[in-house]
Amino acid sequence: MPTDHTADVYADLSLTLSEAGIGRPVLVLHGGGGRATVAGLAEHLSRTSHTITPVHPGWDGTHRPAWLTGIDDLALAYLHYLHDRRLDDVLLIGSSLGGWTAAEMAARDTAGIITGLVLIDAVGVHVESEPITDFFALDARGVAEHSWHDPDRYYLDPADGPADELARRQANMATMRSLAGDPYMHDPKLLRRLGRVHLPALLLWGESDRIVSPAYGAAYAGAFGNGRLELVPKAGHLPQIEQPHATFDLIDDHLRQTSARSINTE
Repeated sequence: MPTDHTADVYADLSLTLSEAGIGRPVLVLHGGGGRATVAGLAEHLSRTSHTITPVHPGWDGTHRPAWLTGIDDLALAYLHYLHDRRLDDVLLIGSSLGGWTAAEMAARDTAGIITGLVLIDAVGVHVESEPITDFFALDARGVAEHSWHDPDRYYLDPADGPADELARRQANMATMRSLAGDPYMHDPKLLRRLGRVHLPALLLWGESDRIVSPAYGAAYAGAFGNGRLELVPKAGHLPQIEQPHATFDLIDDHLRQTSARSINTE
């Protein structure tokens, strides 16, 4: 069973984390939809690994200090957390906004703590020919149409939900706008920095994603020193939810192939 706890990273910043399983450490970073969007993935990985799944500061009512205003701040906080825990051989997984955070972490990991990287339909870079859809301009129906291969299955009318859930989502979106709204959903410097990242990077992309297109994913993968793109059929922006078996199989394979401990014993 997962255990929830907090960890102090700085005097004014505590991370809220869920941990489960034993084995290689796997840090799983959620996107704008919150930790629930990666809960199934974390549960799957906890059967063979030690999964750590944080809530980003400011999401779901957690505290975000005033100075934490960008994804670079978030990336450094997580790197410092991994360093404080003295973790190594970490597989880093990020979905959407969490993928951007993971990419920023990989670009800054001079200690070599991270040995494998998985980005799932990540934002974070600027690709001239493939603009990122303006998520903040979409209504609930538009979000569903852009995010899912089968939008009718996953669309939820906000008017049908409880008021506290609507308030939680609105607060999460306000936090996301603060961290990633200007420049919109990218770091202008990140794309060129990724060529220095030579750890194995797997980029998983839903073929039907209309937030960030598969062509955007291909450009992202090509920017890494050792990146590859795998498309997930019949999936949109969250393939770990729409096509969990196909997504989990690809991640499991990457987990095995990138473990420094297993490579060093072969």
